[in-house]
Amino acid sequence: MTAPRLLLVEDDPALAELLEFRFRNEGYQVRVTSDGDEALLLAAEEAPDLVVLDWMIEGTSGIEVCRRLRKDKATAHVPIIMLTARGAEDDRIRGLDTGADDYLTKPFSPRELLARVKAILRRIRPALAGEVLVVGDLTLDATAHKVMRSGKVLALGPTEFRLLKHFMEHPGRVFSRGQLLDAVWGNESDIEQRTVDVHIRRLRKGIEVEGGADLVRTVRSAGYSLEAV
Repeated sequence: MTAPRLLLVEDDPALAELLEFRFRNEGYQVRVTSDGDEALLLAAEEAPDLVVLDWMIEGTSGIEVCRRLRKDKATAHVPIIMLTARGAEDDRIRGLDTGADDYLTKPFSPRELLARVKAILRRIRPALAGEVLVVGDLTLDATAHKVMRSGKVLALGPTEFRLLKHFMEHPGRVFSRGQLLDAVWGNESDIEQRTVDVHIRRLRKGIEVEGGADLVRTVRSAGYSLEAV
């Protein structure tokens, strides 16, 4: 199995060197930069499997790098862990709202960061390896482009398939309509957010089975999530 590709964006040379050593020692392929602009170029050259991103970096800020990675179709699905000395709740919320998957406040233990990276990659590794995603009684085979629920093969349109795949890569996580647009439709800015609601309805209908629960949860004023039952 190919070693996970990690992009480390950190402007503290000593910390960057330590983290690079630890990740390489754990078998990761690591690319390192202290500059936000270079980070975007590196991600464009080869999409990483995960980004560890410092908030305060040279050039383009970490928060803006996060935003741009989420806007780019090629990197919209890439998990991002933000590192920062900012510990205020508003800052944490801002980072997560921008698209970060996790948030670690300095100083932190490299062991904790490694554990969080491993946890995220365990969740998404099936998708990266082209294997099978399983959430509750739902099974999605990305390679065969086949979805099953309780042993029944389901017929989904291409957009519903991508939407379900995104949900199954992040079970239980709530996504706003804007985040789903970025993740599933990419940079097609002419698509309205109401389009998401239409495809959510189609997805619900496509994965429903007799006697089965509605797996797509609507979270008022927040968005949608896929729940394992």
